[in-house]
Amino acid sequence: KVFGYYFEVTNSYKEMVPEDYIRKQTLANAERYTNQQLKELEDLILNAEDKLFALEYQCFTEIRDKMEENLGRVQKTARAVALLDAFASLSLVAERNRYICPDINTKGIIDIKGGRHPVVEKMIPNDMFIDNDTYLDGKKNCISIITGPNMAGKSTYMRQVALIVLMAQIGSFVPASNANICITDRIFTRVGASDDLASGQSTFMIEMNEVANILRNATPDSLLILDEIGRGTSTFDGLSIAWAVIEHISNKKLLGAKTLFATHYHELTELEGKISNVNNYCIAVKEKGDDIVFLRKIIKGGADKSYGIQVAKLAGVPDMVIDRAKEIVGQLSDNDISEKIASITVEQKNEKHIPIRYEEVELEQMSLFDTVKDEDILNELKEIDISNLTPMDAMNTLYRLQNKLRNRWEGGA
Repeated sequence: KVFGYYFEVTNSYKEMVPEDYIRKQTLANAERYTNQQLKELEDLILNAEDKLFALEYQCFTEIRDKMEENLGRVQKTARAVALLDAFASLSLVAERNRYICPDINTKGIIDIKGGRHPVVEKMIPNDMFIDNDTYLDGKKNCISIITGPNMAGKSTYMRQVALIVLMAQIGSFVPASNANICITDRIFTRVGASDDLASGQSTFMIEMNEVANILRNATPDSLLILDEIGRGTSTFDGLSIAWAVIEHISNKKLLGAKTLFATHYHELTELEGKISNVNNYCIAVKEKGDDIVFLRKIIKGGADKSYGIQVAKLAGVPDMVIDRAKEIVGQLSDNDISEKIASITVEQKNEKHIPIRYEEVELEQMSLFDTVKDEDILNELKEIDISNLTPMDAMNTLYRLQNKLRNRWEGGA
């Protein structure tokens, strides 16, 4: 590219070079030449790339101008093709996996017969996935408390209900033998557990933030999927929070949303007799001596024990540890709190719940229930000793008071 095209002739033959050849470069053992014809070819070749770029750009601008003239038609066609692709994909999956067309109702009823998890069933060979029924409404079947051991399938069951409801809302067929789904405005889930090390939030704090978000934004037309609320703290604190959350959700004047609530707190099964729209369900388990077999079937009634030690044995925990755990659980069982639980009364408040718009929710830190009043903020301000307050303390205090004001309910105070 620097010297262009040339003829190279060694010094022993340079006397034979024609007179019309023009010397371009002299080397130690050779001379390089060009002539008019080679120069013309060189110009043609070297300029071809520039001409190619110019031609490509011309074609590009022509296409761009034509697209601009027909932009509306192109976008409309693209949207139609995208919609057709989505419908074709949904219909293909429905045909291959025996999905059915759900009925849609406006009566607030979710009635699923033979429901299946659309993902998990594909991972289990030979059609071995166990289907389950679900019935929820805004009346006598508002909340289903689901108990049972770990690994029994509680989370899978609740997720499949959420997915079936979601699929019905978007117009898809659903994995079930029959389904009658009500119009649902939002689906809220509180499942899984993880720390947020970057923000310094513990598993329990994250869990409570999510629960607060649900209680603030859910409506009677929402579906709530709550998995083991309160497990990140002490037994009594966790049980108390879970109990209060169920009371709050079940109260139609406060919320009344359809809810699947999985828990290991068997004491919560007492709520079935205390609250009219709460029902107990559990995962069927078959015992064989010290071993258990998960039947994966949702049945009416609450589980009488967690089978935690049996699950630990299935996981491969050493026999020495398992035997010691049996001894300890026997001693702890002597301090049964069932009678105290049965004596707790259910509180039914008459306040009306007003959902907060999403943009009003601050998830950094929020209380589960409305507790902050104007006088609380004023009293705290009056008690601040300004003379002994450092600039950093002042910033922290201001930040904390701002959060309290942001995170309280609209209906509070």
